[in-house]
Amino acid sequence: MTDERPRPTSLLDLFISFTLLALQGFGGVLAVVQREMVERKRWLTQEEFIEDWAVAQIMPGPNVVNLSLMIGDRYFGLRGALTALAGMLCVPLLVVLGLAVLYAQYGNHPGVAGALRGMAAVTAGLITATGVKLGAALRKHPLPVWLTGLIVLACMGFGLLLHLPLAYTLLILGGLSFALTWRKLEKSTP
Repeated sequence: MTDERPRPTSLLDLFISFTLLALQGFGGVLAVVQREMVERKRWLTQEEFIEDWAVAQIMPGPNVVNLSLMIGDRYFGLRGALTALAGMLCVPLLVVLGLAVLYAQYGNHPGVAGALRGMAAVTAGLITATGVKLGAALRKHPLPVWLTGLIVLACMGFGLLLHLPLAYTLLILGGLSFALTWRKLEKSTP
């Protein structure tokens, strides 16, 4: 990490940044976090984001919460991790409690049901667009593009066709990917 690279200026900056991220993330914040942390703020490179996101997915708990802990820790240690976590949870918790009260009152209204279905479609589109954007980083992976593409297709097949749980997919394909990458890197080092 170089000194010229942008970073959070303070714990307050970290808290506000993660609060704003969490407030934008109805239905999932992957697309929002990637855009903010990599493209807008440049606190992470695309490769760092992908690596951190991969670790966040295999850790127990919500992925974006795990990611916030890692980013906060990267810049301010334990205090940063706890500050980023607080930013991710405090204000959104209040918003969710308010929405729960409103939903209890108006949840059966057809307009509310239609709006929720519309949000689900938008969320699916955001996740797909982010996946395509992150796929560009696979060109820098040590494995050939054709092999990483095959692993991506196998992953989709495991979930969509075989309905395998995420844990099995991670163990099988993650283990295979790890072993192949390890082997490739060992061969390339003198």
